Amino acid sequence: MLRITDIAHQIGGRVLFDGASAQIGDRQKIGLVGRNGSGKTTLLRMLMQEASPDRGEISLSARRRIGAVAQEAPDGPAPLIDIVLAADTERAALLAELAADPSGERVGEIHARLSDIDAHAAEARAATILAGLGFDAAAQARPVGTFSGGWRMRVALAAALFAQPDFLLLDEPTNHLDMEAALWLESYLARYAGGLLLVSHDRELLNRIPDAILHLQDGKLTLYAGGFDRFERTRAERQARQAALYTKQQAQRRRIQSFVDRFRAKATKARQAQSRLKMLERMEPIAAVAEDRATVFTLPKPEPLSPPLLTLEAASAGYDAAKPILRDLDLRIDMDDRIALLGVNGAGKTTLLRLLARRLKPLGGTLRASSKLQIGYFAQNQLEDLPPDKTPVEHLQALSPMATEQSLRTHLGGFAFEQSKADTKIAALSGGEKARLALAVICRAKPHILLLDEPTNHLDIDARQALIQALADYEGAVILVSHDPHIVAACADRLWIVGDGGCTPYDGDLNDYRTGVLSARRGDSKRDGDASAGSGSKRKEHRRERAVSRAALQPLRDRIRALSSDIDKKTKMIAKLHERLADPALYEPADGAANAAAGFDAATLNKAVSQLQEDLETAETEWLTLSEELEEREAAL
Repeated sequence: MLRITDIAHQIGGRVLFDGASAQIGDRQKIGLVGRNGSGKTTLLRMLMQEASPDRGEISLSARRRIGAVAQEAPDGPAPLIDIVLAADTERAALLAELAADPSGERVGEIHARLSDIDAHAAEARAATILAGLGFDAAAQARPVGTFSGGWRMRVALAAALFAQPDFLLLDEPTNHLDMEAALWLESYLARYAGGLLLVSHDRELLNRIPDAILHLQDGKLTLYAGGFDRFERTRAERQARQAALYTKQQAQRRRIQSFVDRFRAKATKARQAQSRLKMLERMEPIAAVAEDRATVFTLPKPEPLSPPLLTLEAASAGYDAAKPILRDLDLRIDMDDRIALLGVNGAGKTTLLRLLARRLKPLGGTLRASSKLQIGYFAQNQLEDLPPDKTPVEHLQALSPMATEQSLRTHLGGFAFEQSKADTKIAALSGGEKARLALAVICRAKPHILLLDEPTNHLDIDARQALIQALADYEGAVILVSHDPHIVAACADRLWIVGDGGCTPYDGDLNDYRTGVLSARRGDSKRDGDASAGSGSKRKEHRRERAVSRAALQPLRDRIRALSSDIDKKTKMIAKLHERLADPALYEPADGAANAAAGFDAATLNKAVSQLQEDLETAETEWLTLSEELEEREAAL
């Protein structure tokens, strides 16, 4: 049993905990939630005894071990598999003692203990965990120092999982993972035998794993049964009941106080007035409900552009002409596209985004885009490029020197920056606030396409939901890379798989993809669809066939575009004719005669309007029919 008893703690004069208490069972899985900066990471540090509360106590049942991911990524020449195996300190100590050639009796004891802890299966278990997190057999034998920081943090996570502590603490464990590894981790945690305290902003993870949600707010801890969705419903119901009780009590207080004020001075009523005054004093006050300030984003509306916004034809991309990462790209992006890119880290998702953002030139093939096209690109390192010594307003002023300060503040307000935060040095902003500022920066030019590479890494759940709503209202195209299944499912209506040197549409939905990923991580050789592991030659042939099929649809797309342009023109012509018909001068005797002679009298104009409306209806009907046909044929690819 993990007990948190009446703890209080302050940092820099800011109260994080004030009489917070909670109890967590040995095998209970708990999701710890709260706004950014509320103290979640501080609580984990206290549980690991890396910090102490100012008051109160944190205790764990006897002989129970708490484990967490190391804060520093492992480094050095040791292979990954050895780093993970070393996390089981008891096994490592027993093997070291055995290598020192102990006495015969001790040898028997060591072997018995190694058998008890299932040491013979340790290497296989470590390899399975590493494979689930994306390391194949060759990678597991490589020195850990040869990997990037993000991949080394995966090794640290693998070590924490392998150690199998009685109580596992995880703070945003999916931040360094792609969706494939995140899905595997989810399935692993669902089967984890020990207790778990999970800090995450991944709504799907918080719905699937925890038995209960521990909510940290205003220095208090409140435990709610069930996953995150149930927590939200239960909390909303509690707040509604509390608000009703508060309103009722306030009305009762006013009635009692009114009686006291009226009759306190009257001798015949003085005793009753005094009695009611004591009633007021004994009345336990019900706290008013403190409404959480909602996070709201407002993305600017882009100017309309004729389709397509951007096309790739037989394009290849990469950083070395001799070794392109992606080949044979035949892709098209329109204003209403909502696309999520799926695929393991290193498959080329970021390379494709950089190509679409025109930060990479195609190594081959062509990239065509409208001359007026504006693109907003949120890169994974976007936060590192923000100047720490400037305020958000000063940063935007440097980027847009001709803009007024008020317009910049209004723009920042659309990304939940109130005045005090707009005037705060960027170095003092939280990770979530910096992420919102980065979004504000890329949106200042009213982009037609938003390319978002892991935009939610530093956003809390409320901010993620605000971003989902903002993207739903946004009138441009969205191309998204995210390990958060909730934001992918909410924002994308099409999935593209990036892998095996190409990018192809995926015919299933996210649940189908999840099933395929988990099957692949278990080593199932019977994988299906585009997520399958068929031979490279078959995949290339499949992509070639699809490219040919897509090319066959080009005349249909061209006709739809021509109809769309014709519809726009006719609509504008009708509007102009209506303006002429609304002009009183058209009906003045002198002007009317001149207009009639020129063929611009009201009767002629009305006839022209009728003809244009008839033609418009015909064009709209054809456009609708062909659009449905194109949708059906694309779905069949």
